[in-house]
Amino acid sequence: MMSYFKLFSLAAIAFLLAGCPQNTVPDPEPTDTTYPADTDDASTSGADTDMYGDGEFMDDPSAGELTMVIYFDFDSSAVRAADQDIVSRHAMQLGGGGSVRLEGHADERGSREYNIGLGERRAQAVRQMLLIQGVSADQIATVSFGEERPVGFGSSEADYAQNRRVEFKYSN
Repeated sequence: MMSYFKLFSLAAIAFLLAGCPQNTVPDPEPTDTTYPADTDDASTSGADTDMYGDGEFMDDPSAGELTMVIYFDFDSSAVRAADQDIVSRHAMQLGGGGSVRLEGHADERGSREYNIGLGERRAQAVRQMLLIQGVSADQIATVSFGEERPVGFGSSEADYAQNRRVEFKYSN
């Protein structure tokens, strides 16, 4: 009778362990929080305009300013053809030095773990495109926030589309 209990216990433990994820991703915290946008009382006097631009960023990739966000289709980490030019422009920007942190995001559909992974795959897809275009791996950091930092707070497709993104955050 005791051997059946041991056998059943071992089988139950093995079953429970088989359902556990093998690669858990901890909740990422950015390592560098010195970006001017992260502070409420930041002063813009003395800001380096070459690094941050002279004004608002525009969504048109042919405009003079560099677009800082690219968007993704639902449940996809493929960079859209329309956004590949934006990534190329970022590669040229990084050719002059500096570094960038790619922040991957997802909409709220899917589990928290899945969305962290999807945000990471999106950031890695942009990273790979930058590497192919000659940017040094030392210049690129990636982080995934999954669904934790939404821009659109509604439940419409337009809100979800705003949250499926990778943001470029430059530092010197």
